[in-house]
Amino acid sequence: MPIYTKTGDSGSTSLFGGKRVLKCEELVDVYGSIDELNSWIGKVSSELESPDVQVFLSSIQSDLFTIGSHLAGWKADLKELPRRVGEMEERIDVLDDTLPKLTNFILPGGTKLASEIHLARAVCRRVERQTVSLGQKQPVDARILIYLNRLSDLFFMLARFINHEAGIVEVTWSGIDRNEKKK
Repeated sequence: MPIYTKTGDSGSTSLFGGKRVLKCEELVDVYGSIDELNSWIGKVSSELESPDVQVFLSSIQSDLFTIGSHLAGWKADLKELPRRVGEMEERIDVLDDTLPKLTNFILPGGTKLASEIHLARAVCRRVERQTVSLGQKQPVDARILIYLNRLSDLFFMLARFINHEAGIVEVTWSGIDRNEKKK
């Protein structure tokens, strides 16, 4: 069976249940962004040296497929999301205990891997914003929003940890220059 179906050639796609919608619909945009996030996670995972973190990220990728499918109309079971959020929080706490305390905002960057994790975090934040917007038009399970919010926190801490382990000093945002503000 070929990968191409030609059914989307006119700019429409099928949701679960067969309903056809335009590819520019907000819902399609959300799960397109979820796919982008999933791809960034795959990229990050391929560069990590920790099998434990790779396995954990693989479970997150699977969760994201479930979330996207659920949003597209499949009756996906979301009961695992709160447990995964708990696992993310545990990992965040462990990472936080090894890192210098933050007193300022930091600029995304550092090593190539940390920078890619920051990109995944930024895409995750976009997915979260899009999902909140979608929730203004149709019901969105609150567990999805909690999951996405915690996932971006995990990426932030993971990027900080990668930089810390590499000896990279975080660049803090210095804010608006007071002299610049007076002009």
